[in-house]
Amino acid sequence: MTRTTGPAPARTSLHTTVLGEGEPPVVFCHGLFGQGRNWTQIGKELAADHHRVTLVDLPNHGRSGWTDEVDLVADADRVADLLAEGPPAVLVGHSMGGKVAMLTALRHPEVVERLCVVDIAPVSYRRVGEFAGFIEGMLGLDLTSVERRSDADEQLASHVEDPSVRAFLLQNLRREGDGWRWQANLPLLGEQLGAIGGWPEDRLGDVSPYPGPVLWLAGANSAYVRDEHAPAMERWFPRVRRVTVKNAGHWVHSEQPEVFLAVLRRFIAAGRED
Repeated sequence: MTRTTGPAPARTSLHTTVLGEGEPPVVFCHGLFGQGRNWTQIGKELAADHHRVTLVDLPNHGRSGWTDEVDLVADADRVADLLAEGPPAVLVGHSMGGKVAMLTALRHPEVVERLCVVDIAPVSYRRVGEFAGFIEGMLGLDLTSVERRSDADEQLASHVEDPSVRAFLLQNLRREGDGWRWQANLPLLGEQLGAIGGWPEDRLGDVSPYPGPVLWLAGANSAYVRDEHAPAMERWFPRVRRVTVKNAGHWVHSEQPEVFLAVLRRFIAAGRED
């Protein structure tokens, strides 16, 4: 069973797609430039395992509402509001969505049964230039001259060489009437990449470490999870287990979907044995 809901009330402003029924529920948070539907294939597999799977569009992405600023803590609180509607969930987050998922678990541990963090750590990253280049290229497209998606791909090629990355970015392009528009709030995301790459340590002074089990999945070819990040991860998530996936970069779940799904299934199943 698949259900799609429109934008939630202003307090949450999150668009979601729900697949299947069953417990524990599994909730997915995407990364920068992504949207909930990026998790559709993995979500369908887990729905077939009798889980209620929720694919979330985070603010300023997909079909969710836009905000005046990027605030990962506020986004985490919105996700917590969503999770509070049902039993504690297995929360999965990649990259930016992984930070939102970590903050959700830290600030609202009662709604998170267990946490899976994909290729990100609870630290601030200075490496945002690549993403700034993506946004510059996307905003530089002459959408008035685009008749089909392939035209946009051809224009974007001068800014983004990798065709798979271009295809991912162009998922944000939506036809509107006779023209096209960007679905993501690209100007805001470009202005506030520092907040997206940061970690709000100063807003966690009264927060305790998350007591539940945590799976920390990293791509072997990615630079986003390094040994020096382990102390921060272990500080906030003392029950963490790190797994590195071979032949995968930052987008672990799309580059090695079968391995990713197998590891996630084992992690979910372990909760039934606890």
